[in-house]
Amino acid sequence: MHRLTGKTGEDSLIEMSPTDSFSDDVNGYHHHASSSTGSPEQGRSEIDKQKYSKDSVFFRDGVRRIDFVLSYIDDKDDQRKQERRRVYESNLQKVGLELETEDKTESEDGKTYFVKIHAPWEVLATYADVLKIKVPFKVNDIPDNSEIPMNWLSTPFRLPGHIMNPEPDYFTAPFNKSKSDFFLIEDKETFFPPSTRNRIVYYILARCPYFKDECGDRDKKGIKRLLNNGTYTAAFPLHDSRYWTKSKDPNCESERFSLYKYWAKFFCFFKEQPLNLVRKYYGEKIGIYFAWLGFYTEMLFFAAVVGTICFVYGFLTYDDNEWSKEICSEEIGGNIVMCPLCDQKCTYWRLNITCNSSWQSHLFDNVATVFFAIFMGIWVTLFLEFWKRRQARLEYEWDLVDFEEEQQQLQLRPEYETKCTNRKLNRITQVFVCLSFCFHVFSVLKISLIIACIIGVIAYRLAVYASFASIMKNNTATNLDVVAPYVTPQLATSVTASCINFVIIMILNLLYERVAIKITDMEIPKTHVEYENKLTVKMFLFQFVNYYSSCFYVAFFKGKFVGYPGNYTYMFGSSKLRNEECEPGGCLIELTTQLVIVMTGKQVWGNIQEALVPWLMNWWGSRKARSHPESLYSRWEQDYDLQGFGQLGLFYEYLEMVIQFGFITLFVASFPLAPLLALINNIIEVRVDAWKLTTQFRRPVAAKAHSIGAWEEILGGMAVLSVVTNAFIVAFTSDMIPRLVYMYAYRTHDELNMKGYINNSLSVFNISHLFKNLQEIKIRDVLLLCRYRDYRYPPDDKKRYEHNMQFWHILAAKLAFIIIMEHVVFMVKFFVAWMIPDVPSDVRARVKRERYLVQEYLHNYEVEKLKIQLSQNSNSDCTCTPMIYPSLSKHEVLSECL
Repeated sequence: MHRLTGKTGEDSLIEMSPTDSFSDDVNGYHHHASSSTGSPEQGRSEIDKQKYSKDSVFFRDGVRRIDFVLSYIDDKDDQRKQERRRVYESNLQKVGLELETEDKTESEDGKTYFVKIHAPWEVLATYADVLKIKVPFKVNDIPDNSEIPMNWLSTPFRLPGHIMNPEPDYFTAPFNKSKSDFFLIEDKETFFPPSTRNRIVYYILARCPYFKDECGDRDKKGIKRLLNNGTYTAAFPLHDSRYWTKSKDPNCESERFSLYKYWAKFFCFFKEQPLNLVRKYYGEKIGIYFAWLGFYTEMLFFAAVVGTICFVYGFLTYDDNEWSKEICSEEIGGNIVMCPLCDQKCTYWRLNITCNSSWQSHLFDNVATVFFAIFMGIWVTLFLEFWKRRQARLEYEWDLVDFEEEQQQLQLRPEYETKCTNRKLNRITQVFVCLSFCFHVFSVLKISLIIACIIGVIAYRLAVYASFASIMKNNTATNLDVVAPYVTPQLATSVTASCINFVIIMILNLLYERVAIKITDMEIPKTHVEYENKLTVKMFLFQFVNYYSSCFYVAFFKGKFVGYPGNYTYMFGSSKLRNEECEPGGCLIELTTQLVIVMTGKQVWGNIQEALVPWLMNWWGSRKARSHPESLYSRWEQDYDLQGFGQLGLFYEYLEMVIQFGFITLFVASFPLAPLLALINNIIEVRVDAWKLTTQFRRPVAAKAHSIGAWEEILGGMAVLSVVTNAFIVAFTSDMIPRLVYMYAYRTHDELNMKGYINNSLSVFNISHLFKNLQEIKIRDVLLLCRYRDYRYPPDDKKRYEHNMQFWHILAAKLAFIIIMEHVVFMVKFFVAWMIPDVPSDVRARVKRERYLVQEYLHNYEVEKLKIQLSQNSNSDCTCTPMIYPSLSKHEVLSECL
């Protein structure tokens, strides 16, 4: 391997500073450098005479493209790392890769070596055959007759044609090295695009060993292990240009610049996404994510409009809120004395202090809430069904129709190949599978976390509520009088608990992430797809508990198991923590507060973290280049100073959006504006993700994916669960059902209105039954009765303090509502899913047509080949049948080459 060096005195270019002045006279060498095996000092005098580009993505000869870059810092005291690198790079050369090393004297920090890797045609062709990579063999001549009605309306949102469709449409087939003349190969150097080239090279790097043949230690293989043990500091493919300007080299595509100009800028938020260009530059896996995110954002628009209408309805009917008028009036609410909401520190209070929260609750707890809950149950079905159709169209357009899991079986994880020692023979497939016992450990851990989170939240809320009640009771003559009508102990508890819960969520996320990854690694999944699916399920369950436990508590447990004065229910039995009660206006406003704080806080913090942290880290990492203006700061050094995207980078983006999806579906009945907040966030999220991927991260290794994977099943499960949760929220958390039962069955006047509802919904308790507390209470000198939120018989009844008939009527109405709502929504969901096919009819027809034409072209090709063979061997009889798809051996080509 030749180690060449060189340094120039040209101006520097910092990746983070697009406003810096610079000049590039050339984008390659003025003349080619001759290879030299001499010392760095000997080669430097020759190379110093040459000018080479800050954007060069080629070897020093200006011809061979750099497909991958490895970097390392040479530690003279660590001979083991040096030996690993020597053996590893030697094995890479045996496979057929070509290497060229930049000496540390040429790097801007003066201590980093860069190993540039080029894959020649033979290597690319061999592994394209093994990986079944589809390549073009004929221009697609099927006419596209699909026309969008009133297409002119979308003109302001369109991008230029060469950006939306950067390459023509072709018929494609899996590459076959023995039939290379069948494919459209005009130039072998450009036949495979850079994204395919770096995918092939990474496949080799992930499996190449760094042991000698005589050692036989099969565990020592793969670039991932070399990165983990510090042998190399980074491994990445190169961007093709700086993001804010085109490369002057005509051989550089400058697709990164196009993506930044038309996609990553925030002021393009109203424009369509250039998904074909994203797919071409980053690969199908990243392209599918942005297609899903864009489609999800589009569908959120309809949910946001309906949710806003429901909120406006609550605002317009503000004056018709009869029960709030009764709470706020001095004659009714001012004369109703409520029982204490906690022991010892809490006092008796008048109902009218909850006036403001009652009015606020009406904005979200009204008749439109029921309609919106039903609408969201149908919306989520439409979203999933239409996404399946959109995904099917992308599969056809991106040549992923035949991309199935068996293709991934050719790409076993190196960790599986080396670590899986405990195996069992599958009697059906006759294939050995790896055994793992981590699932039970994970189940126990998950259940423990659920119990700990729920108990912790409840205990905190109970303790804090008593403290706030004591503070407000003891400071009635201070400045708290100003905020007392607006800040009740319940509201203060809910807000502080939500804020602290959000901070705890952010901290626990770090722990959850490490635990989930560790458990998944211990399970040793067979393929990358299986690994991601297992990790997806674990991380989602962790996050589900982390983010939603407090919301579930407020929605379904708070105020449901309270008891009544003299017979309250306590947490942990004999503890002093009495279970929380809901305000007379219900717990819905508290659920709304919890949802707004956690959801909004997560979205704001997520966007700041995604945009600011990588920018600061890159700014700090490039500071040396700013202080060394004589440094060339080459293309690989610019990318080296960027952040690594990582194999799980996309996983966290999906997780963030799926958690948001849960907020706007599981609890949307309590906050109709949740889809609007999510829509605003996602409009920003699309451009933030595009910006950071284009400007702040190294170019990820291209990967294929024909769907969003396990996330699709998770979304489907949440869609079903959302119908149940919203039905229970309307029935048990909202006061909608008790109000309707009162209006139609228990009102004491002829008019169909809610007059008298507040007095009807509060039970009476005789304080004299609490002998030990009687001497402590003095309101207007004598207090005999207090009210509490429940439906029980009065103290003078034979069944005193037992649930009355109205309670059972309301409970029956709630259960009936849940059953009816769930059946109606589920029937509509299943009918909609049945009516909307997963694959559009025109796509299905085009797929069948293309398969037929591909088979026809391949057949004609085989016939022509056979005719030529027969004409050349006219004297010999050939009875063999031509094979259209000769089978490829599934052994590892890398080991064969070595």
